[in-house]
Amino acid sequence: MISSRAAESFGRTALSPDPDLAVAALMIARVEYPKLDAGPYLDRLDAWGAEARRRVAQATIPLEDLPPRVDPMRYARIMALNAYLFDELGFVGNDANYEDPRNSCLNEVVDRRTGIPITLALIYLEVARRAGVDVEGVNFPGHFLVRCRAPRGVAETDDLIIDAYHRGALLSERDLLRRYAQAEDDGEADPARLLPRAVKSQILSRMLLNLKRVYVQMLSYPQARDVTELLLAVNPSAIDELRDRGLFAFYLNDFASALRDLQAYLQLAGKTNPDEDERSEHEKIWEHVKTLRRRMASLN
Repeated sequence: MISSRAAESFGRTALSPDPDLAVAALMIARVEYPKLDAGPYLDRLDAWGAEARRRVAQATIPLEDLPPRVDPMRYARIMALNAYLFDELGFVGNDANYEDPRNSCLNEVVDRRTGIPITLALIYLEVARRAGVDVEGVNFPGHFLVRCRAPRGVAETDDLIIDAYHRGALLSERDLLRRYAQAEDDGEADPARLLPRAVKSQILSRMLLNLKRVYVQMLSYPQARDVTELLLAVNPSAIDELRDRGLFAFYLNDFASALRDLQAYLQLAGKTNPDEDERSEHEKIWEHVKTLRRRMASLN
């Protein structure tokens, strides 16, 4: 199990105002690699950022093939960053083994130059920040993206929406919203709802949720339990994570911890107004609690 001190340290790092994502992401990677030394990976990101800064400073506005409704200089800087990250360093989405847990471990993404949308976006964000390029994460449903905002006060200029998983492809906001509306039969989609900026804690939580899902699919409950500890360190009020931590403890025969968490979950969930599905879920958890109570009594 991950230590309470390590989980608390992760929570402080994830919730700190420092924009650095890499330190916390490498702490997540220690779920899979407990003895991981973060130093060499931070050094490599620093080196990439320094080189990217040089490339971006030399960027020139293309004379041809400039897309409409973009700020020319920002476009040129993003193209220089893309060329460095994807053409020279060779970062690419891992289509062949998308569910590999290594895709969610920053050390592996750095070493293997491949990952899933959110970890490749994290590389993009960290290198861009070091290079002086102002970008931000975007919590688009199902596929994490990066945005370089259009300059304020410049009419007829759109944000640049960047897909780090597909080698920095530029996606129009209109196409993304249209794609989502068609898939969800959602009518006219709202950009503020579907393209919100992702703050640091949200990015890290989304990474953890991806990793947790993979571990559950692999039936790797010790690692899934550790990931849940980190999720609760970021958001102690996430009662679904409290429930899952209890269930993982149950599967691992840690009955005392399972009983503690599942009873706490039912107590907190009872304060809400559950729908039919939630009531069914609560009944299942209550059956687990009764089983745990009987087992604990038999041990006394």
